[in-house]
This record gives sequence, structure tokens and C-alpha cells, in this order.
Amino acid sequence: MREEKILKGKAYVLDDKIDTDQILPACYLTLVPTIPEERVALGSHALSGLPERYPRFIKEGENETEFTFVVAGRDFGCGSSREHAPVALSAAGVKAVIAESYARIFFRNCIMTGSLFPLETPVKLNERIKNGDELTLDLEENTLTLPGGEKIQLTPLGAAGEVIEAGGIFEFARKSGMISKKA
Repeated sequence: MREEKILKGKAYVLDDKIDTDQILPACYLTLVPTIPEERVALGSHALSGLPERYPRFIKEGENETEFTFVVAGRDFGCGSSREHAPVALSAAGVKAVIAESYARIFFRNCIMTGSLFPLETPVKLNERIKNGDELTLDLEENTLTLPGGEKIQLTPLGAAGEVIEAGGIFEFARKSGMISKKA
């Protein structure tokens, strides 16, 4: 369960329409996120399908990224349904994706797996933020503070935030008594 309500860290900036093959190429779908060493491997391959024009997301020889946030444009996570995609970003160390919009299936998979917070912004932040910029995300106030102090109001996650904080739909269902704690 997540306790942090204020997250601080560096941004990794992407364009519009980053698809699930770019987030995690299909060749890594045989890795099982519930096996610890395979979860680490998933994280080490996060965003490895991006075109070469992007800087490395994870440094050579590392398993985790230095970036806490991914900032993207429209339709983040489009393409095939892939639960592994948000899990790979989370395993790499990402806490939240802030985008103008999401593919519905990616957004749902973030909530279902409890991997990371998919927050929507009404502002085209991927044109205003640079790689490595330090950001502060306040999950209670639904605000993102940019370098220089400007605050951007994000779309609240509502009850979906509680599911993510619980660690996903099954953990939320156990915690709330919807299913047996043994299930």
C-alpha cells in the first residue's frame, strides 16, 4: 500500500501516441511480474521500444531509471492491451504518468494492477517540460508543480486512486472485504 501523497522527482518527456510496443516490446511479455527477478527484468526493458531520437530511459547496466515521472501528450498507451506495460514502468521506478489523454486499456491496466498513477493534464506539458526537470506531484490536491513554481491542476482520479493506492483491484477488493483475504 502506498502512503506517499507528495511525490518529487525528475521527468522523462515523450510525444503523443506512445504505444504499448514502445513502452514494452512484445518479446518481453513472457516475463512474469509476480516473480521478483522477472519483475526487475521487466523494469529494465521499460520504454526500450522507443525510437532512437529519445534519450535512454534506463542507463546502460542499470535496472531502474532516474525518472520518477513520465510526461507525455495525447493517447499514451495506445496499441495492444498489455498489463505488462504499466507494470514495467513501475518496476523501472516510475510513480506516475502525466499525459493529456490515455488509451482506455492502458488507463484501466494502471488501476487494475495498482502499478502507477495515470494522471491527466489539460495543458500540453510535454512541450513545456524538459527531460530531467524536477517536478512535485501532490496526489491529495491533484496538482503538479513545475520548475519555477507554477502549479497545474490535474484531473482527479477519484475512487480509482484508492484502488491504485491499495496495490490494484485484487488488493483493494481484499482490503474492502469484497473478496476473502485468502483469495
